[in-house]
Amino acid sequence: MSFSAKPNPKGNKESRGAMGLLLVFFPYDQHKIANSIRRTSSGLLLTKALSTISLCALFLLLTLLFFTLSNFEPSTRTPSAIKAAPRRILSQKPQLSSSQWFFPMWGHKPLQRTKKPSASFALQGIGTLYRRGTKAMNDLVVGHVIEDVNEDDLRLFLRVLHRSGVTSRADTVFLFGPSSSSSKFGFVIEEENESFFKLVRHYDSSGGKGLRDSVLSFDSTQFWKSGKKDVKETIWGKKGRGSYSNSTEVEGGESTRLIYGSVVGFDVNELDPENSLAGFLDHVPMSLRRWACYPMLLGRLRRNFKHVMLLDVKSLMVLSDPLGRVRNRSPESVYILTKESSSGKHSKRNSEKTQSHHLVNSGILMGGARGIRRLSNAMLTEIVRATMQHKKKSYISESGILSELVGNGHILKNINLITSSESIQEASSAMGLSPNSASDDSIIHRGNSNSVIMKLICLIEVESSVYRDC
Repeated sequence: MSFSAKPNPKGNKESRGAMGLLLVFFPYDQHKIANSIRRTSSGLLLTKALSTISLCALFLLLTLLFFTLSNFEPSTRTPSAIKAAPRRILSQKPQLSSSQWFFPMWGHKPLQRTKKPSASFALQGIGTLYRRGTKAMNDLVVGHVIEDVNEDDLRLFLRVLHRSGVTSRADTVFLFGPSSSSSKFGFVIEEENESFFKLVRHYDSSGGKGLRDSVLSFDSTQFWKSGKKDVKETIWGKKGRGSYSNSTEVEGGESTRLIYGSVVGFDVNELDPENSLAGFLDHVPMSLRRWACYPMLLGRLRRNFKHVMLLDVKSLMVLSDPLGRVRNRSPESVYILTKESSSGKHSKRNSEKTQSHHLVNSGILMGGARGIRRLSNAMLTEIVRATMQHKKKSYISESGILSELVGNGHILKNINLITSSESIQEASSAMGLSPNSASDDSIIHRGNSNSVIMKLICLIEVESSVYRDC
């Protein structure tokens, strides 16, 4: 009897014991038994491998099936229904697709929701289009939204702006700070735009265009213009995109059409992605950073608008059309308002620098597009110079820098400055004015009159049925 089998030091003890017993009872078939055991082990491994591969293949097919079903869109919706469907607000929670119900751990999102629709861009892939106007406008209103502006502030500004009639001749651009992005105020802007259309449709269906018997009433006649249909298309948004309009044919091949401007918004990070002033100031407030955004914005629009107005949304409101002061001026003209500087040492220091006893009101600037663009470029350079000269950055004020720039005639020699010392009334004193008197006081200080103005608007019967907050 021979025991020639060599033990495997790495094998299992039980396996070696079983092999030994087999060799004892069947000494002459030891090689056959060893081969049989090896074949059995290989067969088990192959069976397990095939089962694993089959399960993986089945899991992959199910995954592809659910992915296909989740991205399948039925074609039963008509173009009119698609056009009428409102755009989803960013603050709303998206509905879960079928694949998200089965595989919530994956965090799967449909591809069309991860990318901003191209139709919502305002200009060349940036900005947000809230309302596309009926035609290209000659005037542009740029309102900057500083850090402490809330939703009620912006709502009232836009509501009064629509009632002033300015939006019948101008496009409106909102410049948002990084802490007050367009998604935060998007619902407010779209809601006020819809309220505007409701007012227009109400007066149109009632057979009248509306009359403006007070500075806060809505006069829809300002938005109905006579002219030919072939007008130049606005630059905002995707070309050929439809918008609400109505027209009435008259003799001579002309028609009375509803005309209104576009409403768009830009984030400062879109126009000033590098935060140009961050290297000179620890904290760059919106009042200063906006000047780094104007060169890019106005540079892209240089051939599209003739007149531009820069406006502070927080402190000022528009009752009528203030751009009438500059429409007959040269493209290089800039209309500025000055105010008396406060008394004391601070006033003396400012007067010595500006060689004047007046400070420029930085809340509103208007003029020809070329003049405003040149002024914004010079203002950005002056801000950098002032931050480099002053050791205490807290003493730097936008109004002081602008006043010093205006007082330096050499820097602004290529700009036609028009200085006016007219005062801007407070909202409380301007509410009792008639529409004719409001043309002289087209800009008012908002102050703390938000609730008062809202109540006066809601007292009008038609408006109280349109605005949900009345």
